[in-house]
Amino acid sequence: MTYSGAVKVGGRADVHELTDLMISKVAVGPMDNNAYLLRCRATGEQLLIDAANEAGTLLRLIGDDGIASVVTTHRHGDHWQALGEVVAGTGARTYAGRYDAEGIPVPTDVLVDDDDTIQVGRVRLTARHLAGHTPGSIALVYDDPHGAPHLFTGDCLFPGGPGRTTRPEEFNSLMDDLETKLFDVLPDETWIYPGHGNDTTLGEERPHLAEWRARGW
Repeated sequence: MTYSGAVKVGGRADVHELTDLMISKVAVGPMDNNAYLLRCRATGEQLLIDAANEAGTLLRLIGDDGIASVVTTHRHGDHWQALGEVVAGTGARTYAGRYDAEGIPVPTDVLVDDDDTIQVGRVRLTARHLAGHTPGSIALVYDDPHGAPHLFTGDCLFPGGPGRTTRPEEFNSLMDDLETKLFDVLPDETWIYPGHGNDTTLGEERPHLAEWRARGW
């Protein structure tokens, strides 16, 4: 079946099958959070992005093969409600942005900085530190050698605009990082997987950057 990225809480995962990587997207919890299970097709190793909620749902998605690691995109509570239970059930190594780790109650094994790499089997993800929604939010870029890049943005970028900020300096910081670290260096075809809601592409969002700047959110 063709991947759409449209999922709902209580529904089935949607699977994006790439040449070297399988990406399973599922919606969980009362805030309709997205969680993403990445599986290296060559080795079978798995990585989870955001153990947001519904540990049972996530553990069933993970299956008997387990996960080697779980990445938390940022410190907000709706993105780590199931983290403790998932880690206890899998023994996964935990990753989070250096400046957000202290706000996550499950200990972080690896503090992630801008341009750090995280492996899932033979697949490499590159971290981008995007300050503004939180001090230590990270996005993950998979630069697919067989096609367009794939970008996991947490709550920093959605269809229609950047993530929520509370002060003008936070908004400006987030917009600066989004432009310099994502829009300026990645092509329009880059597929975006956000922390809530439907997917989009950089090309869909790029024409609206000036509009976002002008409105201030």
